[in-house]
Amino acid sequence: MSTHTPRIAPQTLPLPSDLAERMNRLLPAGMQPPQIFLTVARHGELFKEMVDTGLLGPTGLADRKRLAPMLRETIILRTCAMAACDYEFNLHEQTISRRMGLGDAQIADLRKAKPDAALWTPELAAVLQLVDGLVQHLDVDDATWAALRRHFDEPALIEITQLVGHYTGVAMLAALARPGFDHYR
Repeated sequence: MSTHTPRIAPQTLPLPSDLAERMNRLLPAGMQPPQIFLTVARHGELFKEMVDTGLLGPTGLADRKRLAPMLRETIILRTCAMAACDYEFNLHEQTISRRMGLGDAQIADLRKAKPDAALWTPELAAVLQLVDGLVQHLDVDDATWAALRRHFDEPALIEITQLVGHYTGVAMLAALARPGFDHYR
């Protein structure tokens, strides 16, 4: 995993009370904060705003509970893999991916250039194509669009696209800040 020094040092512990109160909303009791949360907490006002508005919650960014947990987690992990964000992939894989319904073979498959169709429902296979197109080309071909429309309505596709965008942003922050890897196992 990562052995480099972070470019942006994480907020030190113990956190100031206003930041600690927000962090406690995000984490199970006794869990150490992820390095990326501590990095964002270096900008205290932004961190508080993200938590207070619900943009950042216990299951990640922008979880409004409208997407099925396994669908959402598949989108997040594939976005991380396609954006080369090992930090966030590792964080989710260690903490939440299995609880959201993904199996070990599926988690490993999401890192592959071409996922194994046998591991995915047609709905999830279409989403993987969407994530690949958005992250790699900022585009969606007509065949992918047709497959997506068999499974999702327009509001769901808008929300899925926003989720891909949020986690592409996380990949950018991780590339800039280079947080140390978290070790939860």
